[in-house]
Amino acid sequence: MPLKVAFQMDHISTLKIAGDSGFALMLEAQARGHTLYHFTPDRLAMRDGEVFVNAEPVTVRDVAGDHFTLGERERLKVADLDVVFMRQDPPFDLAYITATHLLERVHPKTLVVNDPASVRNAPEKLFVTLFPELMPPTLITRDRGEIDAFRREFGDIVMKPLYGHGGSSVFRLTKDDLNYGSLYDLFAVTFREPWVIQQFIPGVKHGDKRIILIDGEFAGAVNRVPAPDDLRSNMVRGGAAKATELTEREREIIARIGPELSSRGLLLVGIDVIDGRLTEINVTAPTGLRAIKRLGGPDGAAILWDRIETLRG
Repeated sequence: MPLKVAFQMDHISTLKIAGDSGFALMLEAQARGHTLYHFTPDRLAMRDGEVFVNAEPVTVRDVAGDHFTLGERERLKVADLDVVFMRQDPPFDLAYITATHLLERVHPKTLVVNDPASVRNAPEKLFVTLFPELMPPTLITRDRGEIDAFRREFGDIVMKPLYGHGGSSVFRLTKDDLNYGSLYDLFAVTFREPWVIQQFIPGVKHGDKRIILIDGEFAGAVNRVPAPDDLRSNMVRGGAAKATELTEREREIIARIGPELSSRGLLLVGIDVIDGRLTEINVTAPTGLRAIKRLGGPDGAAILWDRIETLRG
């Protein structure tokens, strides 16, 4: 049965469709005959406890530069929609958190992907610390003394903002790096929240593997190899997408965290694994679906829609 599906996202005109997972989900939904709507988070409203949105009907096509057509804006009761995707990019700030509170009012009658309460309670670089045995040594703090001690213990470290995304502001500091004090000062004035400090993993030069999990089960993987002159493997930062297979260690990681993701209503998740160690669990707007399919892997969009249709059936 056709569903009414809305995508809460950054404006569709800004998408780089070649690598956008949200766009892949829109294409798949349209191919299955579902009705699509588009809105940006600022168009949500709640009056007397009922949530509304001003959304446009949208049709999509896989043509860069001519990938969408919007209809006339309509005022919709969000509870009358069948599915809402939260696909806006971070920052994971108070505006993002407020959107989760509003969408929580309609879920699960309207299926929100991912569950808004779980998204709110599972910021990627904090949620992952529920599984310390799977991770590299990791410190969450802005305290200079704690960072100094961690650096003395491990020498070579990575320092990044707790709520950053897309590889933004990720720095490697070697044991004797003279930039450490200046970088600490820069982070201190730029970010109010704590930061993530991790032991540097030399194996990152061979790739940072993005693994897609749908309802806690494996649905494809891509190895993102950083450019020779960059630490970061994110494809938006110049990382190259390579076909890959799962290792036994990666299967163990999936088996360990998959049931927890499913129980929290986190239907679409992207985890990052470097040299057998889990570094992030991405639940806000995970990417990778298009690259995985393009490299001959599973069609994650189709797998997710099969699951959604089962849940809505």
